[in-house]
Amino acid sequence: MKRPVTILTLLPIIGLLACGPDTASMAEAAQSGAFAITQRSLNVGTASYQFTRTRDGYNSTSLVKVSMKGLEYALSKDEQLNAASQLQHAQISATVNSEAVTVTAAPDSAQLLLNMSANGKSSTARLTQHTAAVFLPDVDPGALQTLLTLAAAHNNRNLWAILPKGNGAVLPVQLATYADEQGTLDGRNITVHHLVSTIGHDMTDLFVGPQNQLLQAELRTEGLALVHQGFVLAPPAKPIAPPNVPSGPPQGAQQGAQQGAPNGAAGQQQYPQQQYAPQGQQQYPPQGQQQPYPQNQYQQQQYPQQYPQQQ
Repeated sequence: MKRPVTILTLLPIIGLLACGPDTASMAEAAQSGAFAITQRSLNVGTASYQFTRTRDGYNSTSLVKVSMKGLEYALSKDEQLNAASQLQHAQISATVNSEAVTVTAAPDSAQLLLNMSANGKSSTARLTQHTAAVFLPDVDPGALQTLLTLAAAHNNRNLWAILPKGNGAVLPVQLATYADEQGTLDGRNITVHHLVSTIGHDMTDLFVGPQNQLLQAELRTEGLALVHQGFVLAPPAKPIAPPNVPSGPPQGAQQGAQQGAPNGAAGQQQYPQQQYAPQGQQQYPPQGQQQPYPQNQYQQQQYPQQYPQQQ
């Protein structure tokens, strides 16, 4: 991977996808995908999804496996969608650091019923149901592909994310467009659309191919990236220069810097601080404006160890 990212605890754009094909053709254009999961350019897992056409809509399956310091995570998701890619039923079986987690979700009258079990404890939540809502587990490329499909069908507006964690939540999804970039897919040059999804305080960079297929997702909060097999995102034509810093630390500062390093950071390269505003502050231009997105500068953070939050 050429660039770092973000994801979930468990994740109004102006017109990039508004003129795209209909929902059904979008799903058919992206029937399956295989991804490497990386952290700081090191492979830490794999993920895949597959959509299968049915008489009434689609079956969607996802498999995710992450193995890294502090996190052993495996997820299997089976989901049924109608012809408009709206949720009909979903079931998750997962393990998080050897703890079993199961989640089911389905519409119930005018609400969405969410049943969750983790660490031997069960809970039930009734959530507000929305037309364009995506069931969004952690590190699930199939869910992100469904989000792109719904965005194309709904002009990138009135999108919602169903987060199967804690007590469950339904949060609005905001999408922002940035300047197109370039990349290669299986050796062929392609134009890559760049979107940023914001769900609460979590931001995810989405790099999307000409047929609205997910090619790369960079999950800023978790510091993980999903990279489609055979895809390479081209580096920027003019890399951003690093800030002016002294060539070496002042006398006596090196020892203090080492003592102040976070757990697990000993021996790792230290990066310039305060390149981005604190989390929750606006970092992007007003809706509708486009500007090149800074490359390779946002800070990596430790991925959450609990999904969903165990009660």
